[in-house]
Amino acid sequence: MKDAIERLEALGRESLKGGGEARLEAQRGRGKLTGRERLDLLLDDDSFVELDRFVTHRSTDFDLADRKILGDGVITGYGTIRGQLVYVFSQDFTVFGGSLGEAHAEKIVKIQDMALRNGAPVIGLNDSGGARIQEGVVALGGYADIFLRNTLASGVIPQISVVLGPCAGGAVYSPAITDLVYMVRGTSFMFVTGPDVVKTVTHEEIDKEGLGGADVHAETSGVAHFAHDDEVQSLAAVRELFRYIPPNNTARPPPGSGTDPPDRRSEKLAGLIPERPNRPYDMSVVMREVLDDGVLYEVHAGFARNLVTGFAHLGGHSVGIVANQPAVLAGVLDIDASVKGARFVRFCDAFNIPLVVFEDVPGFLPGVGQEHGGIIRHGAKLLYAFCEATVPKVTVVTRKAYGGAYDVMNSKHVRGDVNLGWPTAEIAVMGPRGAVEILFRKEIAAAADPDAAIEARMAEYREKFAHPYVAAGRGYLDDVIDPRDTRPRLISALDMLADKRDANPPKKHGNVPL
Repeated sequence: MKDAIERLEALGRESLKGGGEARLEAQRGRGKLTGRERLDLLLDDDSFVELDRFVTHRSTDFDLADRKILGDGVITGYGTIRGQLVYVFSQDFTVFGGSLGEAHAEKIVKIQDMALRNGAPVIGLNDSGGARIQEGVVALGGYADIFLRNTLASGVIPQISVVLGPCAGGAVYSPAITDLVYMVRGTSFMFVTGPDVVKTVTHEEIDKEGLGGADVHAETSGVAHFAHDDEVQSLAAVRELFRYIPPNNTARPPPGSGTDPPDRRSEKLAGLIPERPNRPYDMSVVMREVLDDGVLYEVHAGFARNLVTGFAHLGGHSVGIVANQPAVLAGVLDIDASVKGARFVRFCDAFNIPLVVFEDVPGFLPGVGQEHGGIIRHGAKLLYAFCEATVPKVTVVTRKAYGGAYDVMNSKHVRGDVNLGWPTAEIAVMGPRGAVEILFRKEIAAAADPDAAIEARMAEYREKFAHPYVAAGRGYLDDVIDPRDTRPRLISALDMLADKRDANPPKKHGNVPL
């Protein structure tokens, strides 16, 4: 027995070495942590339990037959974050460049299956050179096995991808299916084809960072939801996420501390809206004044900045925030904002996170580029998401709510539960100038002073339509409130809706306008 235990201990020490000390130091020299160092930062202290540490590859091709390394380039197991059970895999770039072969894939698949059976999130730390060439189609089959489980688990358990190195070719489609993607500037890369292939096929010259770096995906493509300066920040941000999300689709999200008084009013909100309706203001000021401790965990902060999405606590309730941002493009909805909002709303609905909407939207962005780019189809995604959602949904209209965008942003007509308006709310088919120029075009053309005629008619239009009381009179707004009371009124609504029950017609699934 003593010999057996000593052998076990020796093998255990070997499994901790990865690709060897030289490769581990080379990894650190590139500004990257090792696979095990990442798990130490991500998980609660001493909570990680490793599985399959003695697995090795089965390939007999080329030079791999005699190079068997325990773990086969991926560390898998389970642990806790803030006391909540999570399943994890961490690819080890020091072992065969983190490449995915048959055994490597089987380890990840086992973790995915266990997470789904036990109703706990999966977090993947990706750092891989891609499919292991020596294992051929078996490696490709391993990716497909992972993709299938990503899809089956979608909307059942949260799936988080942290890209901490290269992620190229077919490998990118696993993070793309997962719920949230984190990247690190300078060391994380995602692309279907790398710079060399791009140059050969299209003659475009670009480096890895410019083609698929963290900022590219966080600000331009929208593939990544977060970009951080280093791995420590990125892994800390993942830990912070678990303050807001539940373990699965049958559980409720974790409550906040509840230390911020629910009846707290904000004097700052009373004078926030500019007198001139075309002047911008910062919606983040509203959110800071309303949310618990003024804290918003913003998601997709660099992408489509005219729409703000993120998690927060409000009266202790974990909530998903969707807010137009008048300081960027006047808060208009465009293609990117619609897709960003739809994805976020559907995540919140899948995981029982109530939605709170701050609305100031002048409409959808006009233009040939938007129309040819499919703003109709993409805008419909956001509409579909709000219509489909059955979680508690509360909206505050702070200023503009014009045209179809009024309907889309969780109006009463798409099952908004509580819809409130500030006295500055303007709810109408379109803005005063546009409406007047259509309705009174002949009168304006014949006027001695067209500008004066427009201003007079605009004043009349505002008096009749561009205010919240017509909508409130029809019950489309449940109340017009003092802006200073926004926080207590929202918390009251969320308390009232805590046990809401709603459902959609039975079906296999809907056909969202992809």
